[in-house]
Amino acid sequence: MALRSPELRWLGSLTRPGRLAPSPLAALASPRRRRRAPSPSQSPSSPSPSDSSTPSTAPASAGAPGAEGFDGPEWKKVSAKRFGIKESMIPAEAWNVLHRLRSRGYDVYLVGGCVRDLIMKKTPKDFDIITTADLRQVKDTFSGSAVIVGRRFPICHVHENNSIIEVSSFYTSARGSSGSQIYNSKSQNCSKNDFVRWKNCQGRDFTINGLMFNPYSEKIYDYLGGIEDIKKAKVRTVIPAGTSFQEDCARILRAIRIAARLGFSFPKETAYYVRTLAYSVARLDKGRILMEMNYMLAYGSAEASLRLLWRFGLLEHLLPFQAAYFSSTRFKRKDKGTNMLLVLFSKLDNFLAPNRPCHNSLWISLLAFHESLARKPCDPLVVATFALAFYLGGDMSLAVDIGKSINRQHDTGFPELLEPKVWTDKHLAGEVQSFAALMKRALTEMTDEYHVANAMAKIPQAPSSDLVFIPLQAYLKVLKFIESVQYGKKERGYEPKRDGMINYHNLSNGTHAEITNLFTLVVFDTLYPTDMEDEDGCSS
Repeated sequence: MALRSPELRWLGSLTRPGRLAPSPLAALASPRRRRRAPSPSQSPSSPSPSDSSTPSTAPASAGAPGAEGFDGPEWKKVSAKRFGIKESMIPAEAWNVLHRLRSRGYDVYLVGGCVRDLIMKKTPKDFDIITTADLRQVKDTFSGSAVIVGRRFPICHVHENNSIIEVSSFYTSARGSSGSQIYNSKSQNCSKNDFVRWKNCQGRDFTINGLMFNPYSEKIYDYLGGIEDIKKAKVRTVIPAGTSFQEDCARILRAIRIAARLGFSFPKETAYYVRTLAYSVARLDKGRILMEMNYMLAYGSAEASLRLLWRFGLLEHLLPFQAAYFSSTRFKRKDKGTNMLLVLFSKLDNFLAPNRPCHNSLWISLLAFHESLARKPCDPLVVATFALAFYLGGDMSLAVDIGKSINRQHDTGFPELLEPKVWTDKHLAGEVQSFAALMKRALTEMTDEYHVANAMAKIPQAPSSDLVFIPLQAYLKVLKFIESVQYGKKERGYEPKRDGMINYHNLSNGTHAEITNLFTLVVFDTLYPTDMEDEDGCSS
């Protein structure tokens, strides 16, 4: 950053993306003993979708017109080797769950997004399992480390080390119908085992999430055309999009999240209903909205998520202050340009990944930080010194010393940043504290129903809403960060990071030092981008 002060060691300890933090992919690729276990005897109590069945013809109902108006796809059973999927790509925690269930005679499959990601050679966020055991049998298998959760779609959370493996049952998804009723309704040309797998896939949200993978036989089952949609880079609903989103409007947010993360697009019908039914997401439980928003903003695809939320009319329901910013700056729905809010979150994305997320207090801090700048543009030195004080836990004197030593050209493309001026130490510290007070006010208003409703009123043709989903605990956490700067008092016992490493476990848990460390890096990367640093070097 070309800082002159000897205090550069403080800022120099901030971690750069991808340089010092080791990638978890290295651990997954390390040598491991072969995990394939001998095939146990099958449970005689009930028929199961084992891999012994040969590929068969789809039932007559599968060929009826479905989602997007096309005929049902041809059923496929594909070797995982075709996609380069290896045993080492599945973490030990998932293998442990697979082995223990299989050793009791149950069939087990990896299912959903993890199969999609393995096919695409991406690191899955998590590994979900489906089994022929019912949930009570799953819980008994992992006595003391498993709990059944969920009302509408019950699943079993199995705790393995520091991970949670979600296990669902074929027979839970068939609730309300007896096994004989299911099997009697199949086509004569369809095997019983294929039908059970197909029936479960019919309840999935998107075709690319309707894939099953047996890691023992190394076979991938595709009953919905998911592999073809991966090739086409499409997020397509399993049933007609309008019906799917009305059944569960959370699927709208999941569609945005998946498209943003994978860089996929929507077929016309899906896009139409995402936009048309956007208003319905406000009916979701606030905890569910927070979970989906955290998946979008904390796992490495925040910029793309914000773009899609704005494009399809969802941002005004979920983040109305940020939607008002897009509207006031005349940022078009399909605009391919950028702005400071998007740049901030693109810089955050550089540090994160599906298996390396951050705590929600970090992206909430960035939203409040930018909202403050959008309301009252500031001198870039004030902004940089604020970020340093944020990192130093409120040590204003040291933050001012380091800030005034910065000799870099800031990005002049943001209207939120004013022309720089010369500051005395006292006046600079005062401006930083004033900015902290403004950020505190922005944070408070973002979490207040009255002010949210007023923000909605500023957006042309926006519906009336006072939705607030940011929880009190997260609000208080961010408030503590801000007040340490506002009052210029270093928090007792707090020490900023000095080791140059991002501890992603602590980052996801919201450790103070990790949050402030990464916040400051994101702000500095936005103010002083590396491409401008290269230009400065060439000109000198």
